[in-house]
Amino acid sequence: MRIGVLGTGDMAAALGGAWARAGHEVFVGGRNAAAAETLAGQIGAAGHGTPAQAAGYGQAVLLAVPAGAAPALAREHAEALAGRTVVDCTNPLDPGPGGVMLMTGAGESVAGLIGTAAPGAHVVKAFNLAHASMWAHPAGAFGAIPPAVPFCADDPGAAGHVTELITGMGWSPMPAGGLDRAAYVEATAAFVIGVWWAGGSPALAFPEPPRDA
Repeated sequence: MRIGVLGTGDMAAALGGAWARAGHEVFVGGRNAAAAETLAGQIGAAGHGTPAQAAGYGQAVLLAVPAGAAPALAREHAEALAGRTVVDCTNPLDPGPGGVMLMTGAGESVAGLIGTAAPGAHVVKAFNLAHASMWAHPAGAFGAIPPAVPFCADDPGAAGHVTELITGMGWSPMPAGGLDRAAYVEATAAFVIGVWWAGGSPALAFPEPPRDA
């Protein structure tokens, strides 16, 4: 698959690198040309250039920029993003007195705002619950049962693209409903990150039923 990556930060490097290793054709686009060139070289991308070039590059586009900037970036490149799978991996979080807080309003998601900003795009919320470092592990590193990537999508074709990206990394796709459910996935990130910062393990809050001996 041909994938345009908008951004040059940790998530752009982690996901873009994982997809390049899986055999996808990745193009890095950034406002800082030197940063885009450096990242492309680091992850073995097929090319690098501007955000506009990345937005129009392939079947899928990753928005790996700060959550507050993602809707405006989508609006800026709405024409190029039309008809493409647009993956939103952002977390709209701010520090708060009791831990991290959502930047969005009640029931609102960044993924939904991106969809409004670029109405012709097929937006998918995905890859926002695991730390960037997790995507660097090779397939099979987590044992016999691969960890899951929850995703929210309205368009079946876009869901298929993201499923292919997830399975190619050795992870398991976890459909979580349509884009109207993205706010719940973003809220889950606030919970998970808060527990991490407190030194806990979020996985312990979701135990599997005991198996019979």
